[in-house]
Amino acid sequence: MNDNCLAAVKINQDLCSRCKVCYSLCPFDSISEKEDGRIEIDIQKCQVCGICYSACPASAIEMAYYDYDGLLEYVRTASPSAKTLVMMCRGNSPSSGEVQDILADHGLDTKDYIPLRIPCAGRVPTDFIFRALSSGIGNIVSIQCQDGFCRMKEGTRIETRRLILGQAVIKQFGYPEDSLRVVKYSRKAVWINHDCVGCDKCVFVCPYGAISADAISSPRVDQDKCVGCGACQLVCPHNAIQVKGYEFYSVLRSYEEAAARMRQRDKRPSILVFSCQWSEFSALDDPEKMLRGRNAMLLEVPCFKGLDPVHVINALQKGFDGVMAVVCAAEDCKLKNGRDNAERQLDVLQGALKKLGLWDRFEMHELSPRCAGDFNGIFETFCERISNMPSTERQRSVD
Repeated sequence: MNDNCLAAVKINQDLCSRCKVCYSLCPFDSISEKEDGRIEIDIQKCQVCGICYSACPASAIEMAYYDYDGLLEYVRTASPSAKTLVMMCRGNSPSSGEVQDILADHGLDTKDYIPLRIPCAGRVPTDFIFRALSSGIGNIVSIQCQDGFCRMKEGTRIETRRLILGQAVIKQFGYPEDSLRVVKYSRKAVWINHDCVGCDKCVFVCPYGAISADAISSPRVDQDKCVGCGACQLVCPHNAIQVKGYEFYSVLRSYEEAAARMRQRDKRPSILVFSCQWSEFSALDDPEKMLRGRNAMLLEVPCFKGLDPVHVINALQKGFDGVMAVVCAAEDCKLKNGRDNAERQLDVLQGALKKLGLWDRFEMHELSPRCAGDFNGIFETFCERISNMPSTERQRSVD
């Protein structure tokens, strides 16, 4: 980690009451009590889940992003006409179409809602719920990871308890009981029967034992074990197994179409960034702001294991001048099982890029959201380096 890291989580010792609530709740053992009684955060262990922040009764924990005031301001300015607020954990945040289906399944047939994406369900203080309702929001839906699938270990359990208590309180204030709803949802791999040839590669590569072979048909996906990491999708030769929201051809179309638009509107080098959804928060949740002023596009992957080398090579061949990947360090990985598979895929990618003469147009960095601002510096440096190289289109014409 950068020695000059601007810590995204801090404790204001002047406000801290030494109650140890944060200490008791931290799922990563990153909060400790010192000999003098002070409570401190080990930023090297912190995963910026925000559970401590939302639980602190003295408001002594400070966050660089997704703080209480920032969340309220977002809701206030997002869509004045929308009366439904949908809070989504980043690990399961569905696409727009999926959100509407989920709302409809729970009796909320609306197309006008405010999507609020947060690192973990446990990050939301109960006070925020009350303030949102008093501001004019009519319905709040919390789409949380299914029990046992929380990337922050305890976030779903903690927030579910809070919201159950919140439901009892808002009822006393005269709000309808269903103004606040909890929905359990987790992304899973989806098997496409007619494309499967029964090679069973997905069975062998799945690090969570969620896929089993069948003697007379295609493999079966155990939805109770699948964590949606994307390892199976990466090795399937026929794209017969996909992670919802990250389907191969959907991703392919999105950056190919973007490359064509970017070449037409801007003569500057075009950059594509693939980012693991846990390694960088601010860029993924507000890419327009982070990439403003650059001819660049940012795409999310569910995990390092879901970073397909084919997309990196294809993006460079379809018009992007540089591709940057941002992933978690091994010690920060939320889905540690099977990381060796991802590292082997990276070795294959490196070899292929070198053979194609494209190795100097790709970079991979390990980042963490606990260091606010790290992404900006690395991205700017990469853009400057690519800008000093000939465009891939010109390079191909020369070759």
